[in-house]
Amino acid sequence: MTTVDLWFDPVCPWAWVASRWVLEVEQVRPVQARFRVFSLSLHNEDREVDPWYRQWLDARWGPARVVAAAEQQHGEDVVRDLYTAFGTRIHVDKHLVDDALSRAALADVGLPPSLADAAHRSDLDDVLRKGNRAALEPLGEDLGVPALHIPQDDGTVSAFFGPVVSPAPRGEAAGRLWDGIALLAGTDGFFELKRGRTRKPV
Repeated sequence: MTTVDLWFDPVCPWAWVASRWVLEVEQVRPVQARFRVFSLSLHNEDREVDPWYRQWLDARWGPARVVAAAEQQHGEDVVRDLYTAFGTRIHVDKHLVDDALSRAALADVGLPPSLADAAHRSDLDDVLRKGNRAALEPLGEDLGVPALHIPQDDGTVSAFFGPVVSPAPRGEAAGRLWDGIALLAGTDGFFELKRGRTRKPV
């Protein structure tokens, strides 16, 4: 069994698609995913970004903070299901990112609704900052999410940004994509394979 870390921000549509892919991979390959929270709002806090993206980020601090608070108080085992609860509402149901969203997601997984207050707690940003560093340092570049960390037989971890895929492959197609990614990740000196995006996240 290979345990991989998938870093996500609950509001990132590309991370959402990648997470649904890795859940499919678990069904067809000896892979287990650990879900790790990341904050795009924090990551871009002091960066020059387009005004529309700044406005988008400024309205979306909450979900990552709520997941971080839930993990602090209830352990990492709650992260996977809480992310699914958030992601389904945000990316499938197109729910507004607000306190009601947080309370509904928490209710889905049986966590106290009071955790929704964490959306407005900047003291949790130190926890998120630590997580962001853990996600990005192995990449060797200041990228973002989704980020995937795959352990290698020699004890090292191969980390990269992605996969950026749309829609998420299902069944054996998900497994074949994993096989290719695992092969590339384990190839010493392999850095990049990229093409332009022709569709939005599905």
